[in-house]
Amino acid sequence: MDIAGALRRIRPLAWETPVVPLDLPGAPPTHVKLESLQHTGSFKVRGAANRLLKLDARQRGRGVVAASSGNHGRAVAEVAARLGIPATVCVPDWVDPVKLRAIDAAAARVVRAGPGYDHAEERAAELAAMGEIALVHPFDDLDVIEGQGTVGLEVAARLPGVEEVIVPLSGGGLVAGIGLAVRERGVRVVAVSARRASVMAQSLERGRPVQLPEEETVASALSGGIGLGNRFSFALCGQVIDEHVVVAEADIRSAVRRAFRQCRLVVEGGGAVGLAALWSGRYRPRGRAAVIVTGGNIDRRLLVPVLHDSAHPRDHDSHRPDLIGR
Repeated sequence: MDIAGALRRIRPLAWETPVVPLDLPGAPPTHVKLESLQHTGSFKVRGAANRLLKLDARQRGRGVVAASSGNHGRAVAEVAARLGIPATVCVPDWVDPVKLRAIDAAAARVVRAGPGYDHAEERAAELAAMGEIALVHPFDDLDVIEGQGTVGLEVAARLPGVEEVIVPLSGGGLVAGIGLAVRERGVRVVAVSARRASVMAQSLERGRPVQLPEEETVASALSGGIGLGNRFSFALCGQVIDEHVVVAEADIRSAVRRAFRQCRLVVEGGGAVGLAALWSGRYRPRGRAAVIVTGGNIDRRLLVPVLHDSAHPRDHDSHRPDLIGR
């Protein structure tokens, strides 16, 4: 896998995002990489760009299809528009309106596939097979993983001597890519899941991909399964992850509020789980650390209530373990 080559390839389409210090009293020096300031609002543009740029002329002419809860779909739609590639994005019915508007604005065809993310994945696979068009998987694709790994290269370049990276975990494409990019440097990889979107964490704990019912979560970008036939991301995550942390809904909502009020950052729930792990005390860095804030695409109708609410009793799941496979 040529992650350095991917970084050169995607540079016209994906910015190098800022790395800034995070005040974390009593901890080793900690920084935040703000993929929330990426021009599509999330890191997903990296994998989408790498995948689409590798298509040949015939594939580009036929178009692409993707399944997404929002950020990947927006990335695919915007990259495809830049490259003149027809794009279809299959979304669950609960897709974030901000992300849906961005997909529409990029002139992609939107297909509402049903009540869950897995329905969107099934529909995208069907359309790809029917039309013989390229499927751009959000995480279980080596080109996408290679593109996401460019985050790790940028962290290593900006923070010489970094000892660990703290990364949100969903389908595993970002964690796998970053892990592959930094493991030869001896950097530990700490993966953070939302408790209500922890399919990959639980799959790794059980030693095989599993299916779980989708639960409502403020970290909706992390929702969905990993696929029982997962080809790449499950195995790679098993190789590169050193530790798992699971954060509760209350932790995530608090992190979104704190990022906004103290850091003047708009961060979506799925992008805030690394901060949630640190600020809740569920994880403390053991060495010089970088936490990846993966996205900032959050609808104001969700953001405003989160900024003003206190934790709802149902947000607390203290009977479940906070650490998996430590």
